[in-house]
Amino acid sequence: MAEKKEVFWHLPGLCYFRLLNQILINTMKDYPDKFRDGYKIGSVYGTIPGAIWNGGRAVFGISNKADIERVIHTYNQYGIPARFTWSNSLLEEKHCYDTYCNMIMKLADNGLNQAIVNRPCLEEYIRKNYPSYKLISSTTKRMTDPKELSEEVLKDYFLVVLDYDLNRNEEVIKSLEPVAGKIEILVNEICFPGCPKRAEHYRDESRSQLEFDNRTEFQCPNNSRDRRTFEECMKRPAFMSTEEVDRYIERGFNNFKIVGRGLPQQFVLDSYLYFLVKDEARDFVRKHIVGTLESLQAQQRAAMRR
Repeated sequence: MAEKKEVFWHLPGLCYFRLLNQILINTMKDYPDKFRDGYKIGSVYGTIPGAIWNGGRAVFGISNKADIERVIHTYNQYGIPARFTWSNSLLEEKHCYDTYCNMIMKLADNGLNQAIVNRPCLEEYIRKNYPSYKLISSTTKRMTDPKELSEEVLKDYFLVVLDYDLNRNEEVIKSLEPVAGKIEILVNEICFPGCPKRAEHYRDESRSQLEFDNRTEFQCPNNSRDRRTFEECMKRPAFMSTEEVDRYIERGFNNFKIVGRGLPQQFVLDSYLYFLVKDEARDFVRKHIVGTLESLQAQQRAAMRR
C-alpha cells in the first residue's frame, strides 16, 4: 500500500489562539490515531500585536521582547514555523525600517519561520535582510486573473495562497495541478464569493494598522453583526467540505489554510475539529481540548491572583 501523502494545515492565531494551538499540537502528538492520516501542522500564522507590517486584520497592542520570544518558541519547539502576516497593502519603503517589526524578524530569524507578503517594497527588503525566511504570496493581493496567477506561481515563493474565488474554478484548478504543491487553499472563508469590497476592506484594515486607528468599522454589505459560528460558515458558498478537501488532495494539493483571525475561539476550535479530526473521534478530542484549556486558564487566573 502506498504511503499516505503528508498534508499541511496552516492555522490562525499566532498570539491570540496560542494556548488553544499548543493544546491542539500536543493532542495531535499524544493521540495521533484520532486525527486524519497524514495531516500535519504546516505553520501557525498571524502577527505580534501592534506590528505595522501586519495586514488582513488589524491587530493593536504591543508586546515586549520576552513575550515575542515566548510566542516564537511556542511553535518552534515542535518544529512548526511561525508565519508572520506581513501583508499590509499600503506599505511604503519608509515603513520597512520600522524598529519593532525588524526586532520581531531578528528574534525569529532561525531558518524555520515564514512571512506572508503583499507589497514588493517589503518583499525585497525581507529577501535582502532576512534571506532565511520562506515567503508566501498573500491572498490579500486578490489575484483572480488566471494569467496573473500562473505568473505568480512561477516566482520564488514557498507557497502562493489561492484567492478563494478560484477554489472551485475547475479550469484554474486543473491548470495548477502540475504545481499543486506550491498552492495553499483557504477552506472555511467566511466572506462571500465575488465580494466587490474585499480589496477595499483589506486596504482599510491596512490603514487602521498603520494609523493605529480602531475607531471605525468597515461597512461591508456581507457583514453580519451576529456572532460568527462554524455552522453559519458551513452554509456559505466558499466553504469546502472534508470530502472536497480529499478530492483536492488526490489531485496533488496538500496545503490548506484555516481562516480564524478576528473570529471567536469557538469558531476556530470547531474548524479544527471538523477538518483535522476523524469523524468518530471529534467528541473525544473536543472534550480533551476544552478540558485542558479550562484547566490551564484556571491555573493562569490563580497565578495572577497571587
